[in-house]
Amino acid sequence: MPTRPPLALLTLAFVAFVSLGLPDGVLGVAWPSMRHDLRVEVGHLGWLLIASMIGYLSSSFLSGWLVARLGLGRLLVASSAMILVVLIVFAVGPSWWLIAGVAVISGMGGGAIDAAINSYAAARFSPMVINWLHACYGIGATIGPALMTAVLATGQSWRWGYALLAAVIAAMTVAFSATRQAWDADGAPGAGPPGAGPSPTPSIAPVALTVALRRPGVWAGALWFFVYTGIEVTAGQWSYTLLTEERGVNARTAGIAISTYWACLTVGRITFGLAAARFPPGLLLRLTTLLLPLCACVFWLNMGISASMVSLAATGFLLAPMFPLMVAMTPDRVGRDFATHAIGLQIAAAALGAAIIPAACGALAQTRGLAAIGPYLLASCLVLLAVYAILHVASEKRRPTVAIAEVPAS
Repeated sequence: MPTRPPLALLTLAFVAFVSLGLPDGVLGVAWPSMRHDLRVEVGHLGWLLIASMIGYLSSSFLSGWLVARLGLGRLLVASSAMILVVLIVFAVGPSWWLIAGVAVISGMGGGAIDAAINSYAAARFSPMVINWLHACYGIGATIGPALMTAVLATGQSWRWGYALLAAVIAAMTVAFSATRQAWDADGAPGAGPPGAGPSPTPSIAPVALTVALRRPGVWAGALWFFVYTGIEVTAGQWSYTLLTEERGVNARTAGIAISTYWACLTVGRITFGLAAARFPPGLLLRLTTLLLPLCACVFWLNMGISASMVSLAATGFLLAPMFPLMVAMTPDRVGRDFATHAIGLQIAAAALGAAIIPAACGALAQTRGLAAIGPYLLASCLVLLAVYAILHVASEKRRPTVAIAEVPAS
């Protein structure tokens, strides 16, 4: 059963996810300006995402090992500092190759924060709180595009947007450094609330990584995260380019559309977080997964800017609860002894999907035209529906003794 963490650490976990979302939401808006300044093709965005994915994949996959060696507090400080360095390079870097190279470091920092705090949350937070935690990612991803749009609207370079983000991440790095010992104390194996004794859900899984990797359910969950994150990033990163360069939407309106997409991702996680306290997570997942292809279809059909903006916003709202609910259900789906390693693999798979699926979209757009982005997004949503059906059947066969819906909110 999840244990209640100190309020200060719960707050800082929310701050960490805001910091993860800030740079991710910016890139899609900045990319048209970036590629012209750096003299690269539109499809080079895929290479930038792949570079980030390589770092993200390695650090998230090894997150359990890293927390065991460094402690959660030190890992948060080091990872935030890495992201800060990358944002500074984005702001002043003179060449495409330098920017693409440091993107690997950005991925390493983001992957370590993502996987470590998700494992921490799965052991200590209720499904409602985990939804709100991931809503903070959406807050960062909403602020980021709005900030970059404002910078570009004033005639300033996209580099100023990244400089402002660097200032924000610098402040967060200082905050993590000041609370490092508190993270290490609460994140240590056996740590729990004062007077509660040893926690039944330590932050480091009691089984070896190689043992966890032999379980089919661990890999099936990773496949779901691969497809889901690919959809989320594809919609967030390619919609701006599609709207402005293919459908003739002005930059300001397109920027609002992207900010609205991320804002709906945030609002959806807050809303479904409340719903998770009343309804089974499996029911919420089935409902959103079934409705998602309908929104993608409307966005593809291009029935006007209003319909495109509404369908894109609805896509963000339906995607909102999927990732956090799947994280919350992981301990019961694969077994609590395997949960930490399973979550690390899921976050790694999510990083892989966030790079490969949008990169493939870019390659398709370059060869078939930007209009191909719409049907590509719809096809990805249908694949996600199929993978979830497989997971649902497997979960029914396993039938855990305690359902995650029975766990009271922290």
